[in-house]
Formats: sequence, structure tokens, C-alpha cells
Amino acid sequence: MPASTRHHKALAVFVHCLGILAAVPALPALAPDPAAARPRPAVAPEPSSSGSSPSPSQLPGMPAAPPAVPTPTRALPPPPKPPVTVAVAPAPTPAPAYRIHVRNTGGTPVDTTIRQELPAGSAPSIITAGGQAGRIAGNSASEVTWRLKLPANSVTTLNTSLAQAPTGQPVTAPACAFTSDGKRPYDCATATWNAAAPATRKDPASPAWQRTPVLVGVPAAAVLLGGTVGWWLWRRRRRTVASALAAGDGSAGRGPAGDPRHGRGTIYPRPSAPQVAARRRKPPVWLLVTSAVAVLAGVVGVAGWTATRQVTSIDTDSRPTSGAWHGKGVAGPMGVPLRESAFEFTVYRVACAAPGAAARRQCQATVGIRNMTPEYQAWHGELQRVYLPGGRFVTTDEPATQLANLGRDVFAQPLAAGSRVVLPLVFTVDGREPPKQLELRSGVFSPGVRVDVP
Repeated sequence: MPASTRHHKALAVFVHCLGILAAVPALPALAPDPAAARPRPAVAPEPSSSGSSPSPSQLPGMPAAPPAVPTPTRALPPPPKPPVTVAVAPAPTPAPAYRIHVRNTGGTPVDTTIRQELPAGSAPSIITAGGQAGRIAGNSASEVTWRLKLPANSVTTLNTSLAQAPTGQPVTAPACAFTSDGKRPYDCATATWNAAAPATRKDPASPAWQRTPVLVGVPAAAVLLGGTVGWWLWRRRRRTVASALAAGDGSAGRGPAGDPRHGRGTIYPRPSAPQVAARRRKPPVWLLVTSAVAVLAGVVGVAGWTATRQVTSIDTDSRPTSGAWHGKGVAGPMGVPLRESAFEFTVYRVACAAPGAAARRQCQATVGIRNMTPEYQAWHGELQRVYLPGGRFVTTDEPATQLANLGRDVFAQPLAAGSRVVLPLVFTVDGREPPKQLELRSGVFSPGVRVDVP
């Protein structure tokens, strides 16, 4: 048998086997053994001679290891909306004045405490609804306090006016609604009063022909028009003279009566005078070389002088800059929203316990935080600081902060995008001096904001 025929038959057998394998259906899975599926009765282990209790892995129904706890990747749902909301608006008066609108959105009356912090150096002149002025605990600033019982689904308006305030400058006075004991905030708001701009005296309108644009524009337009007309007349006269000269030259070579048949006519070939080709003058080589050397020396000198100035301007004794931070740090007074890389912080109030026999005391800051990014943002208690006299600082007392927030850990979960919360932060400080500055930031590489405490 030829080799080609043997190869064809072997290939045909191989293809036939492949077809048989493809046509055979898949075998069904083996059925589980019913005896194996039956649960085996639990047998209590015999107590050992040592009398030790069995391990959890030996007890029936107990896993050998605890299940893994998934790491939370989403923010907790925002806290329920408080029944009391606050809105503050400046009044259009010559002196700083504010209107505080307190709204109870619930269906039951609410006992609340309203506090408005006054700027440093100012005192209240008018207080409505029985408010009382006094000093903030552990602070040199003053505040106005109302203790109200808000009816259900009602709006209460409070008015304050300030005296001895700096004239001509914006004045900010935040206000907060607290629970009846004055510890936990419901809501806070702030407003800035600006002095009305003085009315500008308007001069009587002058006639149109006496206004500066008319006095300057009309002569300029006349000069431009006169120049254009003169240039056009000069061009026209020049064209007329050129046409007359051209007509005279054409009739000079003709015979009498201008007959072209008379006269000498054109003589060929025309004699032409030899033209000397103008030689292009080139600068000497020494001038080119000198100029190139001078330009190169100037460039090198300017570069060296610039580098020397930049090097000498470096201060090796200065503190590290914020080059590794994302954004620029912001500082401002209390009650003013301050924006950093991710959050907008507003410090409404800082109150400290009265100094007593104990060396340490707590200071509580009422802070509003708004997430300005389109994603979840986490923040940490170790990054929030209070600066004391002498440059010392302390971070947030997280257990005390959790207790002030009714057991809720405000640093455990990130803030949702676009959300806003008002919460207390507690700092445990030592000494009798009040804090000087509050520093808040959203992350390690955020420059944060700094708020001066009066």
C-alpha cells in the first residue's frame, strides 16, 4: 500500500474517533450517598482526667475559627435630621444687628437653649425674647443665651443688636441651638454684618458737547478726514501729470502730423550698456566671531547670576514649608466658614470648664463640617488640635468626644459626599490658660484651617 494511502486512512480513523467522542453525551454527576448526607449524632466528649473544659473547636456546632469581619467601605447613614434648625441673617441697620430664626419641625414642643457668640470687644445693646448676656465659660468673649420652649411646627425670631463694635468692618456672630442642658448642639448657623457703603454724590450731567469723548474725538476725526482728502487729491494730481508726460513721449518719435509711417522707427538690435553686477557686501569674519562670543558670554553671565540669587535666597535655618501639602492653609476668626482641600470647617463656639483643683480640664468646641468633594472622606481625631500658650498642643480626646456625641464615634466612618454635620469635639487640656488656636484638617497631607479663639 502506498504511503500516501496509509496516511489518509490513519487520518480518517483519527477524525472518526473525534466525532464519536463529540457525540457521546456527558455522564451525569454521581448522586450523593444518602447515608453520607444524614447528620451524624453529636457525641459528647468524655471528660479528661485533668478536668479541663473542652476547647470551642471541640464543641458541637461551633466553628473552628471566628468568621472574618468585613471592613466597612461605605459611610454610615447620616444622623437623623434634628428637630430644631437655626438660620441667622444680618439686619440692614447702621449698627451690627442680627435676626435669629429658630424652627421646630417636630410635632411636639422642644425645650432648647439658644446661644449667640459675640465678637471680641463688642457688647449687646438690644436683646429680645428675654435673652441674657454673659461670659463664655473659660473664655474672654461674651454671649447671649435664651432658654425657650419651642411650640410644635413653629418659627421663633430673636433679635440682637451690638454696641462698641468696630465700625466699617464686617462683624460675624454665630448662633447655635442646644439641648435643654446646653451640651449637645441641634444646629448652628452664622452671619456676617457689613456696613452699608456710603452713598456716592452724583455730579449733574454735562452737555454732550462738553464731554471729554466729544471734545477729543471730533478734532481727531476732522484731522483724519482732512488728511485722507489731501492724500486722495495729491494722488489724483500725480496720475494726471504722469498721463500727460506719457502722451508727450509717444508723439515725439512720429513724423509730421503724427503719422506713424514717417520717421525712423525702431532700430534693431538696440545697443545696451553693460551693467556692472553689484557685489553683496558681507560683514567681516572678525565681527561675526566677536558678536557670537559676546552673546554667549551674556547668556552664561545671566544664567549664573540667576542661579546665584536663587541659591543665596535659600534660608537654611527656616522651618520646613508646606510643599508636601495639597492646597494652602487658611486662617480666620470664629463663625467664618474656612475651606481646605476636602472639608469646610466652621467653628461656632469654644467653651472650657472652669479651672479647679484638678490640673486637667475639658474644652468643648462646637464645629460644623461639610464635605465639599464628590466622594466619601474620612477624618481622624489625632489630626484635630488645640494650641495652648507657649506653642504646646493637644489632640482630640476621642473617648470624651464619643461620650459628648451620645456614644457615637464620629471618626469611625467617613463623611458622605456633600453632607454637613454639627458636632462637639472635646479636648483635655492642662493649665489655667484658655486655648489660643484651633487647628482642623481632613487628612495628613491637608494644610487644614486655623481658627483664633478669643
